[in-house]
Amino acid sequence: MKIPGPDHPITVTPAARRWRAMFNGHVIADSADALVLKEAAYKPVVYFPRADVSMDFLARTERSTHCPYKGDAAYYTIAMDGQISENAVWSYETPFPAMSTIAGRLAFYPDRVELYEVDDAAVNPGHADVDVDQVVLHTDSGAGHAQREPWATNVDPPKGGVR
Repeated sequence: MKIPGPDHPITVTPAARRWRAMFNGHVIADSADALVLKEAAYKPVVYFPRADVSMDFLARTERSTHCPYKGDAAYYTIAMDGQISENAVWSYETPFPAMSTIAGRLAFYPDRVELYEVDDAAVNPGHADVDVDQVVLHTDSGAGHAQREPWATNVDPPKGGVR
């Protein structure tokens, strides 16, 4: 185990904005609580809380890797609408103590999943008590189907049918 320092700096900071991950036209992660890890000369990595990721589309694989600074990483494959991306997601389930803030969070390979920042005010302008994840899951992506079954109607049909 190595400790980050001047020769190999690692910082973890709360993301300044909301982050999303999209796979195959569907948002599979949406979080206002993401963390950004910057390690030495590597590109920054966004870590999502597990609660903000649609885990129904992920399956743990046998793959694992070891980082002397963070610990052992577990990998997940994404499967959605017949599209599969093997080992596209990783997580440090029990990282070394210096990296405990990323424990259990998930990161996505940017060449497999589209990662982007979102203006929170545009997503939820009134900051009403709306569960954005649920709305996204029950909304058609334009491909002709939603990630979840459509919600039941909340109004009665017209009496006598539709003319």
